Amino acid sequence: MDMFAALRAFVSVVEEGGFAPAARRAGQAPSSFTRHVDALEASLGVSLLNRSTRNVSLTVAGESYYPRAARLLAELEEANNHIREGEGPPRGRLRVSLPASFARMHITPFLPRFMAEYPLIELDLVMSDALVNLVEQRIDVAVRLGALDSSSLIARRLAPHRRIVCASPAYLAAHPAPVEPQDIAGMACLTFAFADGERYWRFTQGSRLEQIRVKGPLRANQAEALKEAALAGFGLVMLPTWLVGDEVAQGLLQPVLTEWQADISRPGAPIMPDSGIHALYLPDRKGSRKVRAFVDFMAERFGTPPYWDRAL
Repeated sequence: MDMFAALRAFVSVVEEGGFAPAARRAGQAPSSFTRHVDALEASLGVSLLNRSTRNVSLTVAGESYYPRAARLLAELEEANNHIREGEGPPRGRLRVSLPASFARMHITPFLPRFMAEYPLIELDLVMSDALVNLVEQRIDVAVRLGALDSSSLIARRLAPHRRIVCASPAYLAAHPAPVEPQDIAGMACLTFAFADGERYWRFTQGSRLEQIRVKGPLRANQAEALKEAALAGFGLVMLPTWLVGDEVAQGLLQPVLTEWQADISRPGAPIMPDSGIHALYLPDRKGSRKVRAFVDFMAERFGTPPYWDRAL
């Protein structure tokens, strides 16, 4: 039995959701995938897959075996690519984890140019706001927004991550713009939804700290919905500059309390360290030319300051 061929077949069947789609992607007959997985199960003495006429699913043993097999293949691929890259341009599959809204606005528009510059790199994008495990999900590089937790991951700062409070000109024409953070307590605020329902905006200015409980006509767990409501004149909103920079530049939204640093918080929560937009990768990816190519490319596209902050 060719162990690596069997592992590739097993992992592909799991990731594609069946023998037929895995075979189609590889341009092979389904019977060849069946033989490889049968041989793998026979060598291990356990069943890895539950099979039916409609689908396949992992057995208990398969759930334990799959992430290890996938990681082994990823490490082999990385080792092969490392050698190949030493002899030529960056190449191979690059699996990237991206926050969905940020990616749609500030990464996917640049991908055609990246793909043209690096035609030997095969991009595999995972666009989700969930914080994925880089090892388990075989992620080469992840883009994360906000303050970072302590970890062994290598982080490269791509841009600052700032929030501002803003509203439409129509709303500010009907309601005096706040001069101090306390002024927003009685104003309509469009707020991000936390599970516990607590909604506070925090403002810092030097050593001064103001934490204001806010309320208003809309709360949502999706920032783009809050932006649309603000554009329609329903109140103040606190959003990251990468999301509202264009609207501010066009005069569709006007920042307020610009002398203060704004953030969302819960009562008693510690003041977070400097926040940013970072590229994260595992220490064993430090020398990867395809990772460096992607990170360098995005940092150059964003600029210093990032293009979305230049009107602020």
